[in-house]
Amino acid sequence: MVNVKGGTRPPWVGLGAAVWLQIASGNAYNFPLYSHSLKSVLGFNQQQLTMLGVANDIGENVGLIPGLVCNKFPPWVVLLIGSFSCFFGYGVLWLSLSQTVQNLPYWMLWIALCVATNSSAWFSTTVLVTNMRNFPLSRGTVAGILKGYGGLSAAVYTEVYSALLRNSSSKLLLFLALGVPALSLLMMYFIRPCTPSLGEDSSESYHFLFVQVASIVLGVYVLTTTILEDVFSLNVLVSYTLLIIMVVLLMAPLAIPVKMTFYPSNRGKLGVSDVSVQDNSSAENSEPLLTPLSSSANLGSFQEGDEISEVDMLLAEGEGAVKKKRRPRRGEDFKFTEAMVKADFWLLFLVYFFGVGSGVTVLNNLAQIGIAQGLHDTKILLSLFSFCNFVGRLGGGVISEYFVRLKAVPRTVWMTCTQVVMIIAYLLFASALNGTLYAATALLGVCYGVQFTTMVPTASELFGLKHFGIIFNFMSLGNPLGAYLFSGLLAGYLYDNEAVKQHSATCLGPDCFRVTFLILAGVCGLGTVLSIVLTMRIRPVYQMLYAGGSFRLPQSSSH
Repeated sequence: MVNVKGGTRPPWVGLGAAVWLQIASGNAYNFPLYSHSLKSVLGFNQQQLTMLGVANDIGENVGLIPGLVCNKFPPWVVLLIGSFSCFFGYGVLWLSLSQTVQNLPYWMLWIALCVATNSSAWFSTTVLVTNMRNFPLSRGTVAGILKGYGGLSAAVYTEVYSALLRNSSSKLLLFLALGVPALSLLMMYFIRPCTPSLGEDSSESYHFLFVQVASIVLGVYVLTTTILEDVFSLNVLVSYTLLIIMVVLLMAPLAIPVKMTFYPSNRGKLGVSDVSVQDNSSAENSEPLLTPLSSSANLGSFQEGDEISEVDMLLAEGEGAVKKKRRPRRGEDFKFTEAMVKADFWLLFLVYFFGVGSGVTVLNNLAQIGIAQGLHDTKILLSLFSFCNFVGRLGGGVISEYFVRLKAVPRTVWMTCTQVVMIIAYLLFASALNGTLYAATALLGVCYGVQFTTMVPTASELFGLKHFGIIFNFMSLGNPLGAYLFSGLLAGYLYDNEAVKQHSATCLGPDCFRVTFLILAGVCGLGTVLSIVLTMRIRPVYQMLYAGGSFRLPQSSSH
């Protein structure tokens, strides 16, 4: 029995709460804010600090276990596990950095950081899976909004770090150990399965537009305040005022359920309360025409197809109680093992891996890239990438949703287009011409964000929402895999070799990353070809799903 919240307001309350949890899931982006303190206070060398960065990336992106758990347990259980992970992981780091407990072994801190940032996977998996099931007809829009706020989380934490915590790494770790779990505990009640909206509601598009505009205002505001704090020395009162305004902007999505309370629509007056939806389908007000056979009585929740034994299935098929179960078609609900044998599954993984894996290489080395090209202050460069990443995440969801409804255009078209633009961006980086650094960074940031919000709804549309958690998290492994191969092995090796030629620890000049950029351009070229192949293969699926200009749930798909 699955408890589902009825009514039109709960999904919007859940989306408003999910915004806060998406910000919480960005806790892994804080590593640059306290890594220098780990090095100076604990006496780590650069190689040890780099390996801690690997732990940070692994914890953030490995979410196979959260993907499995979210399909077996309610959202509050998944959020509770993430809260404990955040508390214990960052708690150990705080104990070490504050010297409350001294001489903790390096391996323990490595594991603690991995556990701490793994809370990001628990939080983001919960809010993505739950909200995409609550809004199954607007998957691209929902993914764009949530991933967009996730992209803004780094800037939000930076604002908290400078205004509230006064640039203290120890206070930041304590805030992450206590504040983030407390926020998760406060919001977990509102993140719950709701009766999905399966009809066309004219007000829904305006509600989504409001949330998108609110996120854009927040992004511009945070970028502006970051620049102001970098240029001017603001007093405590002004800093607190800016922080309070940011919190108010984060609460903007909750204005939708408040508005629905005071100005309910006709659709909202149905008076639907909490309902219990049974997995097995039965007619409650009529007697069965035939007495069930003994084997068919053991089928239980056959529509879900998870708990039935093979013996019962064979007996039921032989007695004619059920038809032989066929394999799912694209657009229906796949199990993870069923999806893995599909060519489209691996094509989508490779396209995402080439796009995000190459992009994260530049992100991880952006400071060194700026210094190599003569830029001394790289904070503005990082802020520019972060803001453009947010624009790409939000815009990718909006644009792909518009065209998929207008002409049933597969979302992977936009992965193709952005990887072509990424090739141009990498060539601009490699050229190192005056004035191209900021342009290339902005282009790459937008394209990097589009890759995220295109993959998420595409995976759900091809393989269904029932096992979306584990499928999505497997796709996400392209990020740490790309970081290891393209950043750790390729870029790091070539950078060190060039530094040795210059007889310096810091490499300067365009040759530091030129070969890396040319290789990444080639990687995106291969990704473009695979994306074209994938788009041609799945075009009939989108024509079936979006016939008539709106999403049609397959009859065999159950959520």
